Amino acid sequence: MPENAHHLGMMEAGRRRVLLPVSPADDDDALGWGKTIDDDDDTAAVIDDLCWGGGQRQKIPDPFVWPHAHAQATSERDLDVPVVDVAAAMHGDHAGIRRAAAQVAAACASHGLFLVTGHGLDPALARAALDGAAGFFRLPLATKQRARRAPGDVTGYAAAHRDRFKANLPWKETLSFRHRDHRISGSRVVTDYFTSTLGADFQPLGVVYQDYCEAMKEVALAIMEVIGESLGVGRSCYRDFFADGCSIMRCNYYPACPEPERTLGTGPHCDPSALTLLLQDGAVDGLQVLVDGEWQPVRPTPGALVVNIGDTFMALSNGRYRSCLHRAVVDRERERWSLAFFLCPRDDRVVRPPPRLLLADDPADQQPRRYPDFTWADLQRFTQRHYRADARTLDAFATWLGAAAATSASASQSPDKAQDTAV
Repeated sequence: MPENAHHLGMMEAGRRRVLLPVSPADDDDALGWGKTIDDDDDTAAVIDDLCWGGGQRQKIPDPFVWPHAHAQATSERDLDVPVVDVAAAMHGDHAGIRRAAAQVAAACASHGLFLVTGHGLDPALARAALDGAAGFFRLPLATKQRARRAPGDVTGYAAAHRDRFKANLPWKETLSFRHRDHRISGSRVVTDYFTSTLGADFQPLGVVYQDYCEAMKEVALAIMEVIGESLGVGRSCYRDFFADGCSIMRCNYYPACPEPERTLGTGPHCDPSALTLLLQDGAVDGLQVLVDGEWQPVRPTPGALVVNIGDTFMALSNGRYRSCLHRAVVDRERERWSLAFFLCPRDDRVVRPPPRLLLADDPADQQPRRYPDFTWADLQRFTQRHYRADARTLDAFATWLGAAAATSASASQSPDKAQDTAV
C-alpha cells in the first residue's frame, strides 16, 4: 500500500485499489449533475447547431442560461497583466531569471496570471495548431464523435459537456488529449491518439499537436524554473517534479451566440492542474479574470502566451501562490478558438510542498500545511466524477479526502474494535 494511502482514502480489495466515493455534496442537482440532457429535444437541437455551425436561433434554451452571479457584466477595465520574458530561463541567463522571478512572484501572489514572451514558439506552428482546431470543429458531427469522450475520462471530444451536466452548460466544444514526452514514453502519444481515434487521415494533424505539445512542455518547465527561483526553493525543484509528467492539451471552440449576456463559454473556475499555458486566437477575446469583484478581460497579445496558476500548484506552494479564478465569455457575431496546455505531474506522484516552504528559522514563523498529500490522479478523478470545478475545488477536494480517509479507517477496524470505539 502506498505510504500516503491514508491521505487518499483508498482501500485494498484483494488486488484492486478502490477510491472511496465520498462526496462533499450529496445533492447531484446542486452541482449540475444528474441525468444528461440527451432526451431534451430543444437542447439537443441547439447542440447540433453548435456542432454544425448552423442554426438561426434567437434565444438559447434554459440549460445554457447561467445565474446572474456567474454571468455578470464585464468590467470596462482590462486586467493589468505583467509580461514576463522567459528567454533567460530557456537559455540559462541567471540575471534574467531573477528579474522574471520578481514579476512572477507579484502576479502569483495576487490573481495568479501573467503573460509570457521569449518562449521561442514557432509562429508557424502556433498558427497551424489554431487552424487545426478550427478545421476539426468544422467537421461533420459523426466524424468528431469518433473521439467522443467516455464518462469519467478527461480526453476526447465533448459538446457543451452534455455528457456530464444538465444545467449551466457551457457554450463551447472541446477536444482534449494527453501528452507525455516521447523521450520518456517511448512513443509519440499525441500522434498515436489522432490516428487511432480519428483515423490515418488525421496523422498530419496529430504531428502538429505532438510538436505543439513538445514546445509547450519545454516552455512550462522553463516557467517552473522561474517559479522555483521566485519561491526560493531552487530552479530545479519544480522543473524536476514535472519533467516526467503526463499533461493534457485541450482545443476550445466557442461558437457565436445569439444571447451572449445570458450564457458563458466556460463558467468561473480555477484549473485543477498545476499550470495552464493558453494560446488565444488574436481576432477575438473571451478570457476574463475576477479581480476586486470585477471580471476584467485579458486581451490577446500577439506573440504572448497567457499563463495561470492552477490548484495543484497552489497546493505545491502551500497556498503562497493562488489559483487563478477565470471564465470565458462568448460573442454575438464572432466565433473563437483557443489552445490550453495543462501541465500536470505524473499520475502517482505525491503532491506536497517542498520542506523549505514550511520551515523557518523562527519556529513561530513556520507555516502549517494547508492541504493534505494527494496525487494528481486522485484530484483528476475527483473533478471528473464527483465535483464540478469552480472557485473552491481544492478546499472541497481536501474535505473529500478527509471524509474518505475517515471512512477507510473505520472500515479497516475489526467489528469488536469498531464497537469499542463507538462506546
